[in-house]
Amino acid sequence: MNALMDRFSGENFTILAFSCNQFGLQAPEENHETLDVLRCVRPGGGFIPKFPMFCKIEVNGLNEEPLYSFLKETLHSMNPVVGDIRKLYWSPIKVNDIRWNFEKFLITADGLPYRRYDPNQPFEEVEKDVAALL
Repeated sequence: MNALMDRFSGENFTILAFSCNQFGLQAPEENHETLDVLRCVRPGGGFIPKFPMFCKIEVNGLNEEPLYSFLKETLHSMNPVVGDIRKLYWSPIKVNDIRWNFEKFLITADGLPYRRYDPNQPFEEVEKDVAALL
């Protein structure tokens, strides 16, 4: 994501990042610890995000944030595999839920959901779509 910020610096573009602990309980830290975890643990190596990091939220289940309810209703998942339910920490599990960490949504400057990206989609696809919108 830092590479996208570098590529489109000076453009009408930004990334908004939200931590979530619903995927394998991989983000158990408190909100004030998130930046230290990124810098020292994962990805580590002194990584500092070049975009805003917001407080931890729930993106699936009964307590999901309304923004994510809207995004998931508007842009359905293209991934037919929900995943290993032993590693998913929410209920109920729905067909359009976010499947794993690093799923992304591209939103136009007008606030309209444009495209949803599986965590395994090539970076170049995201970059191409951002360029096309700018």
